Amino acid sequence: MAVKLRLLRMGAKKKPFYRVVAADSRTKRDGKYIELVGTYNPVTEPAEINIKEDVALKWLSNGAVPTDTVKSLFSKAGINEKFHNLKNSKESK
Repeated sequence: MAVKLRLLRMGAKKKPFYRVVAADSRTKRDGKYIELVGTYNPVTEPAEINIKEDVALKWLSNGAVPTDTVKSLFSKAGINEKFHNLKNSKESK
């Protein structure tokens, strides 16, 4: 089972709100998901990004592949850097 970290669209028409979820890559965009990782609200100024760091790092270390949009959200939240540091510290041991 290939797991992806991707966005699940919520909210009303013309007022999007997204959940960042870990989901099987074969499911629909708004279908079942395994675990909620965080939220993203692009409507607010500035855009609101809430990511559970421990959950995101767990899925990244287990081999989940983030989509391009989720990868950019993670870099804005600083999770990509933390994962990179965590990965390098494990390799150096």
